Amino acid sequence: MGIQTVLFDLDGTLLPMDLEVFIKAYFNSLAAKMASRGYEPGELISAIWTGIRAMVKNDGVRTNGEVFWETFQGIYGERVRQDEPYFNEYYRTDFQKIQSSCGFDPRAAQTVCTLKAAGYRLVLATNPVFPTVATESRIRWAGLAPEDFELCTTYDNIGFCKPNPAYYQEILRRLGLKPEECLMVGNDAAEDMPAETLGMKVFLLTDCLINNQNMDISRYPQGSFEQLTEYIQQLG
Repeated sequence: MGIQTVLFDLDGTLLPMDLEVFIKAYFNSLAAKMASRGYEPGELISAIWTGIRAMVKNDGVRTNGEVFWETFQGIYGERVRQDEPYFNEYYRTDFQKIQSSCGFDPRAAQTVCTLKAAGYRLVLATNPVFPTVATESRIRWAGLAPEDFELCTTYDNIGFCKPNPAYYQEILRRLGLKPEECLMVGNDAAEDMPAETLGMKVFLLTDCLINNQNMDISRYPQGSFEQLTEYIQQLG
């Protein structure tokens, strides 16, 4: 049985970026927006990292978003619930201005559109630590639309994070997929390649490669979008 479904990571995969540059732009932008609400920038960024770590440890009982806001409220108190609309407004407005911190590769959209036209099922399997509006914005920055994918994981709709294999297992369960019929494409060796432990095929996109753990990546199929296309053709 050949590959029928392709799962794509977003940041550094479909949307080329230097992750450190993007995170710096994101945090600076958010901190500037929320300073008017009395949030000290350093404390705010530290609190967000605490919330992210809580999401990474999430066990699926609650959505990542619920875990994030409960953690955030534990740091700041009830005031954050009153300010939640202001955070949401940030993603609709100022967040859009940091698109310039990301690159653009037309091959990403071309590859997705070609696969879709060929009948492959497509999943946007980005680490779900952002709200839906922020994820959908970054999809559009890549020259695509949320509707190009059968499922886009966000902190609003799933309760696991990468590299937990349960994240990939939940996608399989939700869409009724067989792992041997799936291919996970990503640029982060530690976060994206664990899909292989469930029986999925994997492909490591190396244009914006992340290998912070200095893993031996030689055993993974890897390369550019052109090499990804060739690999999928070989799989049939």
